[in-house]
Amino acid sequence: MEGLWYKECTNGRRFIIKITPGERLTTRLLQFAHLTDVRYAMIVSALGSVKNVKLRGIKTGAKLPITTPRITIHEIEGPCELLGLQGNIVPGEDELLDCHFHIMMSKSSGEVVGGHLYDAEVFATCEIVLTELDVSGVERHVSKVGGIPTIYIDEESS
Repeated sequence: MEGLWYKECTNGRRFIIKITPGERLTTRLLQFAHLTDVRYAMIVSALGSVKNVKLRGIKTGAKLPITTPRITIHEIEGPCELLGLQGNIVPGEDELLDCHFHIMMSKSSGEVVGGHLYDAEVFATCEIVLTELDVSGVERHVSKVGGIPTIYIDEESS
């Protein structure tokens, strides 16, 4: 099917991860992946609270490729309730692990905000369920069309 890239994968190990107050969310998840030798993973669920969140939104009317002038960086002091965290961990072009996470959280007013997560500090707690994926031939490369790092599937290894 032209234009559709896919790769079958199966679930590997599953983990429940608790990240404690003051720790950086993305840093701890990458450290965890290195410690447990997890190369491919996806977040199944996440809850808790965060503060000092840095995230990105794409500006209304933006065109491709996504470049710095076409995004808005938001820094939210919080604390905020963590309503959801989605994303994955895969090797990048240089074989180092790379994470791509999107966050959804609520402010004290009840307003819900979210976007592409750069990083956040855990406020009271963060509880994550993560599943390892058994797959090969998948990496994250910078897309010439999109302008951002995206999944690349090696069709030779299918």
